[in-house]
Order: sequence, then C-alpha cells, then structure tokens
Amino acid sequence: MAVYERNYGRYQGPLTPPWSRFLILPRYAAKDVFDSRLFVAFYALCFLLPFAGLLMIYLHHNLAALKFIELPLDELKEALPINATFFRKGIEFQSWLCFLMALFVGPALVAPDLRNNGLPLYLSRPFSRSEYVLGKMTVLVVLMSLVTWIPGLLLFFFQGYLEGGGWLGNNLRIGAAIFAGSWAWLLAVSLVALAISAWVKWKPVARVSLLIVFFVLAGFAEALNVALDTWWGNLLSLSTAMNKLWFFLFGQEDTQRWTQPVWAAWLTIILGCALSLWLLSRRVRAYEVVR
Repeated sequence: MAVYERNYGRYQGPLTPPWSRFLILPRYAAKDVFDSRLFVAFYALCFLLPFAGLLMIYLHHNLAALKFIELPLDELKEALPINATFFRKGIEFQSWLCFLMALFVGPALVAPDLRNNGLPLYLSRPFSRSEYVLGKMTVLVVLMSLVTWIPGLLLFFFQGYLEGGGWLGNNLRIGAAIFAGSWAWLLAVSLVALAISAWVKWKPVARVSLLIVFFVLAGFAEALNVALDTWWGNLLSLSTAMNKLWFFLFGQEDTQRWTQPVWAAWLTIILGCALSLWLLSRRVRAYEVVR
C-alpha cells in the first residue's frame, strides 16, 4: 500500500501471550514432519507395543477372555508377570523407537534455518534464542512423549486399577521410574539431535553423526573397558548410561561386568545435555562472524 495514501493502520487484533509465541515453531515443524507418509506409518507402528501391553494386562485380569482363548491363568502369570521388568523392558523398547524418530526428524529441525540464513528472521521476532531452541525441541519431546511415558503411565494406572488391593501404592516406584527415565532419555536424545542438526547441515551426515554418538561411542567405551578392565569407558556412552539408569530407577540389579555407579550414569547424561546446549548456543545466533 502506498504511503502517501495514508491508509495504513496498525494491527488492532488480539495479541498472542508472550509465553506461548515460540509454539509457532513446533506447529509448523510438526506439519512438515507429518507430511511424510513413511514417518506417519512408522509413528503408527510405535503404538503397537503399548496396545499389546494393554491387552496383556487386560487378559491377566479377565478370566472369561482367558477361557475363550483356552489359556490357563496360572501359566500366563508365570510366563508374563506384570511387574517392574514388564514395564522396564517395554519403556526401553519404546525409547529406542524414539531414537529412530530423532534420527528421522532431528537433522531437519535446525539445519535448514542455518543453511538458508533464516535465523536472523526468526530471532527478529518476539522470542529469544532459548525459546527458539525450546520450540524446536518441543517437536521431538511431544512426539516421543506420546509413545513413552504417557502410554507407560496409562498402563501403570490401568494395572493398578484392575489389580486393586493397594498395588498402586506399593509400586509407586515403577510409575516414578517410567516418568523420570523417559524424560532423561528424551532430553538427552533431543538435545544431541538438535546440536548435531545445528553443526552438520547435510541430513545424511547428520544422521550418521547421531549413530556415531549413540552406537560407535558405546562400542569404543566397551573396548576401552575390556582393554583396561575398568568401567570408566562408560562415561563416553549415553546409551550405556541410560541402560544403567533404567535398572536403577526400577530397583533392579544391572548384571553387566563393567557396570558403572549410578552417579557416573547421571553424570554422563547431564554432561551430554550440557555439551549439546553449549554447542547450540554457539550456532543459534542472529548473526554469524565470518573470518
């Protein structure tokens, strides 16, 4: 509109609350993610195990259904008991599905903005660098939460409701382990994926880098432990540290030979997240100094 016509008017509509303005980032990022039919099919498959767990818990408490399929109750409870191991193995499997999810989604979150010099446009809007990172990370966290701790807690409460007799109160540690362990893994995977996306702009190389962090480093740590007969090599492996945390949170014993103390596992997770945040702070800027 020409300025001399003096018809320009300032926007008078409702303003978005400042605390929620960064949510525009995950909204459009999620739209791009679900445009892929391959990802939609994979994401749908991620709900198969929680559904199987729901069915198993239901069968444990439904004699009519067991008689219909001609399966004795005692044999079912002995073969597949609903205990801490049941929930731990389920949440571990779902967590590795989350890693595959991050492998697919993560490299495309930050790299395109850096490659196309879009960060000055983003950061000229009314949200900070921290909110930009939080908005991008929200995409991964929400997608992963829907297949880890949310269905895990639903199964936990469903089992408590059907079991009765104070089962829920006696097994609160299981529910806390599902929640705390899932969030430790989600934050670690999300931050590492974003940091790699910020520093490696080519998607195939970014995906290979993510595999190196979680698998190659784990193999190197194991080789170091064997060579030196120590557990200190596990400080290099996020996946090994998370495996230790799963056993600890669910109150079970880790029988691996070179298992590290719990404090060392927490230290690996915390340092991995801190290093990822530092790498993001170095790249997510409104300008770039070129020498």
